[in-house]
Amino acid sequence: MQSWMGKPYYSLDAFLHEQFQEKVYKAALDAGFTCPNRDGTAGERGCIFCSAGGSGDFAGDRRLPVSLQLEQQIRRIRSRRPVKKFIAYFQAFTNTYGPAEKLEALYREALSCPEVAALSIATRPDCLPPPVVGLLARLNREKPIWVELGLQTIHEKTAAYIRRGYPLSCFEEAVKNLRAAGLDIIVHVILGLPGETGEQMLDTIRFLNRLPIRGIKLQLLHVLAGTDLAEDYEKGYFRVLAREEYIELLIHCLEELRPDIVIHRLTGDGPKKLLIAPQWSSAKRSVLNTLHHEMALRRTWQGRLYQTN
Repeated sequence: MQSWMGKPYYSLDAFLHEQFQEKVYKAALDAGFTCPNRDGTAGERGCIFCSAGGSGDFAGDRRLPVSLQLEQQIRRIRSRRPVKKFIAYFQAFTNTYGPAEKLEALYREALSCPEVAALSIATRPDCLPPPVVGLLARLNREKPIWVELGLQTIHEKTAAYIRRGYPLSCFEEAVKNLRAAGLDIIVHVILGLPGETGEQMLDTIRFLNRLPIRGIKLQLLHVLAGTDLAEDYEKGYFRVLAREEYIELLIHCLEELRPDIVIHRLTGDGPKKLLIAPQWSSAKRSVLNTLHHEMALRRTWQGRLYQTN
């Protein structure tokens, strides 16, 4: 198994060092968007797992301009680490949901910050009309633009339960169009969705292996207060993964993934004030350390087995 900067998978840190030759951090932004899954276009209650913050619980204050949010985030990060370059991460809600003129103004406000080396834009595949894809392609010629797509699962039954609001074919079309425009794609996948077996989760990984994606975010299912998912959990409709189960599942996912796919996330962060379950996920560093230890043990065992044979 190959190692990238001491990790047994192609980590985001390794990719960023290749691209920018130094440490780069994300500055999470809330540009004031909503979502078609909330405003009545595709639904009104959002995805079943999504908090009131639209997955942007760690982002800046949406009442502030993008430039000021960036300034505050950069100052906060630099108070702890000597960082020179940043990725402006449009995180909260659906960040391509609006007219191209409005989007260009917001994106250029972030790009104008000299410390910003790239933009990462979280969105839905059903919110990427040709004018928006064209805008992203133009901006990509100035600084790297990454598009993050929330897929979560390939299984339509699960997608209906979580109220994703679009079919798998829509995702496939978005990937095709984004790659044709020269844009890098990062895909969000949730592991541990109610009703899915381990093999079904691995089917999602195998499906993505066949697509021209650049990166992936593997997210443990979090049950957050105030969500419809929390109501189902409290009624006992499903259980969350135990720590050992999740680590074992992660290892299988990493073994299945193409080695050129960059791993942007392996656990995710549930806001402590909202997190109902699993509580063990709050110890993120411990989870990652255990994962790396287990993968190293397997690599050693496989090496010895190879020598024996």
